[in-house]
Amino acid sequence: MYEAYDPRSKLAPQAAATAGAVPAGFAAAEYVKFHDLPPGEQSALARTWYGRGQNMVVSYSECQPGAQFARSGQVDEYMLVLPEAGEGAVIEAGTERVEVPGFSLAIVPPGASRVTMRQQGLLIRVISTRNVDVAALASNAEAYGHQHPNIPPFQDWPAPPGGYRIRHYSLDVPAKPGRFGRIFRCTTMMINMLPFEPAPRDTAKLSPHHHDDFEQCSLAIQGAFTHHIRWPWTANQQHWRNDDHEHCPAPSIAVIPPPAIHTSAATRTDGNQLVDIFSPPRVDFSKQAGWVLNADEYPMPGPMPGA
Repeated sequence: MYEAYDPRSKLAPQAAATAGAVPAGFAAAEYVKFHDLPPGEQSALARTWYGRGQNMVVSYSECQPGAQFARSGQVDEYMLVLPEAGEGAVIEAGTERVEVPGFSLAIVPPGASRVTMRQQGLLIRVISTRNVDVAALASNAEAYGHQHPNIPPFQDWPAPPGGYRIRHYSLDVPAKPGRFGRIFRCTTMMINMLPFEPAPRDTAKLSPHHHDDFEQCSLAIQGAFTHHIRWPWTANQQHWRNDDHEHCPAPSIAVIPPPAIHTSAATRTDGNQLVDIFSPPRVDFSKQAGWVLNADEYPMPGPMPGA
């Protein structure tokens, strides 16, 4: 699955996708190329696009200072990313008011909240599909008119022992041998800010792998990526699907369904960056010591399989 140089080679191997219970069918991958579409919402200070997976919605906003994003009746925590350095944003929730600098990831508690941008640039919010008002804004909402196969019903992870509040973390995290990316989690999701790739990926060093029972949402925020996806063959030829080799320039998302084999390759010579999103958080990543940078604030469910 992974070469020895890849930190993910330490993960416990998964069974072959067709072993054991045979899937009753497979979902297609979802590709949302935001700049090929009109914004889902637009104001004088921001343009926002929405795309979704089974459990999460990605909101991608291009903002001017002063742009505001309010949530009323948010049913659970959500995450936001300010991927560029600068003055960042002000987040208000309950009695809290927190100034979050640029180049940060933040977690916003349930209930009413407001984000006010203090800088020009990108704001990425990831919100669970249990917030039906946001789910309805996704340009690919019709693709999720039913539960996709091979994904179990969504379950929250445990609440933080310190209670819900605004939390934020710098993305200025030095690389560490053996650690994969910069991973943060909350009760509803996990975000991995993958490193900037200055050049196209070496196609002799790809990493095809699969996930048995969860989607991966890969958000391109810079450059472009080709997503290579292959579905298993089962005895029922009606379930077979052709391979995908989908080229997705930023900004875009690719939602990769289980148990498809997949790998992604950066293609631009002037720089590429991908953000991987999982909802709920990944168990295998969470079991790796030191991988989840805010693990001390968000406990894992227990007992966990294979623990």
